[in-house]
Amino acid sequence: MSRRLFEATEEALLEGGRAGSKAVEEVGFSEDLKNELLERVKAAKFRSENAEAFAEAGMSSNVGQGSRQIATGQIWTGEESSQDAMLRMLDDARKPLKPGLRGPAKIPSPVIDLRLKREPKQKPGQRLANARDKTSIYAISKDSQMSEKEREQMRKDLKDRFGPGVGTMPNSFRGLAALANERIEDAIARGQFKNIPRGKGVVRDTRADNPFIDTTEYIMNKMIQRQEIVPPWIEKQQELVKAANIFRARLRNDWKRHAARTISSRGGSLEEQMRKADRFAEAEMVYNPKRKAVEQTSLPAKATNDPVLVKNIQDAPCGPTSNDSVQDSPEIKGDILAPEVTEPEPAQIRAQHPAIPLPVLFRDPSWEAAENSYLTLAIKNLNSLTRSYNLMAPDLAKKPYFSLDRELKSCYADVAPLLSQAIKERAVRPPKSLVEKIGHRPGGMLERFASDKAVIYDSKKPLYGFKEFWSDLWKGA
Repeated sequence: MSRRLFEATEEALLEGGRAGSKAVEEVGFSEDLKNELLERVKAAKFRSENAEAFAEAGMSSNVGQGSRQIATGQIWTGEESSQDAMLRMLDDARKPLKPGLRGPAKIPSPVIDLRLKREPKQKPGQRLANARDKTSIYAISKDSQMSEKEREQMRKDLKDRFGPGVGTMPNSFRGLAALANERIEDAIARGQFKNIPRGKGVVRDTRADNPFIDTTEYIMNKMIQRQEIVPPWIEKQQELVKAANIFRARLRNDWKRHAARTISSRGGSLEEQMRKADRFAEAEMVYNPKRKAVEQTSLPAKATNDPVLVKNIQDAPCGPTSNDSVQDSPEIKGDILAPEVTEPEPAQIRAQHPAIPLPVLFRDPSWEAAENSYLTLAIKNLNSLTRSYNLMAPDLAKKPYFSLDRELKSCYADVAPLLSQAIKERAVRPPKSLVEKIGHRPGGMLERFASDKAVIYDSKKPLYGFKEFWSDLWKGA
């Protein structure tokens, strides 16, 4: 009964606080009993505050490290301390190594056998090679022309090269790194890293780091450029440009040949013909000047307001022409003189004829009528290619249609300055023989009457020989 009363009093002091202490004093306990109870209360508080130390002290020696850390660890209060949070972040910053790679690298120590052994027997070839090497080394070392410093350097090199321990290689990464650093330092000391030519700089594409270009778009463009792939409308554009160039080259070649023949057929000396061609070129330069070389040669009726070709579609002043005959008549308009043009005139013509009026433009309606069917069909084909190209090309790259009248004017303007040289080349070149010369051919007389071509019939059927003839003969019998 007294023990239970003592425990109740102690519990009241521990949990009651000041009220429990006051109740104990009012009950009238003796001073000795009060002191004993207070000592017990203080001891219980001290034990609760230092529970980790008491738990560690009360453990036996056979308890594991994990159990010790759990017993002596801080009691969980529901919140993570700053030390634990920092430790957790440091552990999560790096991916942990595999269990086999954790810890310092183990350097295997070489096994040294101290037992006495016989030297391995050498083969006769090895003994002969060693004797030859030693003889050559001894002869070099005893060379009278070598100084003492050179001999010492040679001995050092041979020792470093063939001495003991040279062939051994380290078995760890640290050993390899140390060996590499040692050799690099030796090479630096010998001056092998001096005056090393620098390599070419890395060529970087500035568009790769451009934040305004989409990465996917940049990679796709690089792939297209590397594989030489072009969009369909680019291929169609190349086809259109090729067809236009072929048509224009043929048109200019035909007109230059016809114009040179026509002017030459009028008679006169070569200088007069060339002078007449120069006058025609001068008139062409004034009345039909060259236009800017663009692929958009003309526009359809509904697209004449294209800002790109506003200047190109303006009609230039044209000189008088006649459709009755070839326009090479010396008839001169008295009120039309050669004005100043942007392109320079020939110096000789300007000096000899300072104020002579220009002739009419050189045209040949008969040639145009003869070539009209071909030219119309060619322009129709070019317009068909242009139409198919415009259907797949973007708006900024679309091209207008071709015009026969504009192509002819451009042809006349381009060919006129070349007529004089074409007439000269036509007159200077040697005449072509109209009769074929028969020379000596190898072979006999009968071979001349033989045909040049021979027809050979190749068949996979078996040949008809005497065996087949004999079998057919007996079958019929």
